Amino acid sequence: MQIQVNTDSHIEGHEKLASHVKHVVQSALGRFGDRITRVEVHLSDQNGDKTGQEDKRCTMEVRLKGRQPTAISHDAATLAKAVDGAASRAQRSIESTLGRLHDHS
Repeated sequence: MQIQVNTDSHIEGHEKLASHVKHVVQSALGRFGDRITRVEVHLSDQNGDKTGQEDKRCTMEVRLKGRQPTAISHDAATLAKAVDGAASRAQRSIESTLGRLHDHS
């Protein structure tokens, strides 16, 4: 499973952040690794330089083999919470999708 991390111009995309994001994604989605080709993670600050509640957004685009990509977003007060929330949502979405595929086979 390939994990790609992207940031907007308001977030400093340093290696420590990318490493943390990859660890969270791998922990949440690793068991589906043989079914996932790529996960693109987009981190953004919705308010830019201004402060605000839950203005950090993590969007994950998960690409399952043979399926259309699935996009999941989560907004939170910090990047870490946004990444955790999006990873949890992505995990539930994949479980649901694979469950439906299994039920139809």
